[in-house]
Amino acid sequence: QELRPKSLDIKQEELGDMVEKEMASTSAAIEDAVRRIEEMMSQARNESSGVQLEVNERIRFLLIQAIRLLVMTSTNLQKEIVESGRGAATTQEFYAKNSRWTEGLISAAKAVGWGATQLVDAADRVVLHTGKYEELIVCSHEIAASTAQLVAASKVKADKSSRNLGKLQECSRGVNEMAANVVASTRSGQEQIEEKDTMDFSGMSLIKLKKEEMEAQVKVLELEKRLEGERRRLGELRRQHYALASPGGEAEDAEARPAPAPRRGILKKPPLAQKP
Repeated sequence: QELRPKSLDIKQEELGDMVEKEMASTSAAIEDAVRRIEEMMSQARNESSGVQLEVNERIRFLLIQAIRLLVMTSTNLQKEIVESGRGAATTQEFYAKNSRWTEGLISAAKAVGWGATQLVDAADRVVLHTGKYEELIVCSHEIAASTAQLVAASKVKADKSSRNLGKLQECSRGVNEMAANVVASTRSGQEQIEEKDTMDFSGMSLIKLKKEEMEAQVKVLELEKRLEGERRRLGELRRQHYALASPGGEAEDAEARPAPAPRRGILKKPPLAQKP
């Protein structure tokens, strides 16, 4: 909900102030993420068995640092775009004239800051053994996607020969590379934990083994059914996301949408006339 543009609820002359506010808010979120990652690294150093944890936190710290550089470069490029394109107009007039581009820039900046915050929260939960490794993987993918969104929004108005644009694209590649490293290190840590939980079948009779096998087959079928349902739910969520993100999607009222016309194949046939 926070990522949705609020341009329909505010005056267009306020868009310029919103851009400055959101970029500053994103930078503050990144700085807070850097501080929290540094605290996790310090905690890992103080633990005798935290060598692997410290390595993983170091990789996530490098990712947050890459995101911070990306946001700083994006801010510089955005200022360059405004200065070169506004002419005699003010900054607020430039943003009002290019309101759709401004909305995309605000949404992308929010997505980057939100992704970094979620990554640190997920890492904190994993350290405390209350979270899942899959959360880190999903957060890394979200950061890569929001980074691409921010670069695309900036590239629309930027000059092709701009040095800041080239630097932003280089920063984007750095973020994607570090996000991939986070995914790889997370999966490696997950595999190490799974290797410790080795299955012991010693002392089990043939009947006991057969019973365990049948129970495992039942659980596999249950998980496959649940996975299929979650994939359908994910597809519906993505369709709804794209519908809201499309132009005019926010103004549509769900109750005002016409109901879909029934298919002919499910209409009942009219009753036949009775014979005399």
